[in-house]
Amino acid sequence: MAKTVHGRKVLNMVLESGQSYSRDALKEAMATQFGQEVQYHTCSVQELSADGLIDLFLGKGKLVETDAGIIGDASKQCGHH
Repeated sequence: MAKTVHGRKVLNMVLESGQSYSRDALKEAMATQFGQEVQYHTCSVQELSADGLIDLFLGKGKLVETDAGIIGDASKQCGHH
């Protein structure tokens, strides 16, 4: 069974870093933090790749693309753990 990481941990990582990321830099940071062979999940979606999680979070506004890169939106965090 593949290791799974909740997407909130990725959002927290982005928010705590205080920086913006290119998509490739974000995927690299995710791999460094959580491992190369990880699947991600959220409260409603399972078995996401890094790209799949990034796309989902961009679509939900949890991650936002700016001219400087991808940043997190703290107001869109889920309130449970």
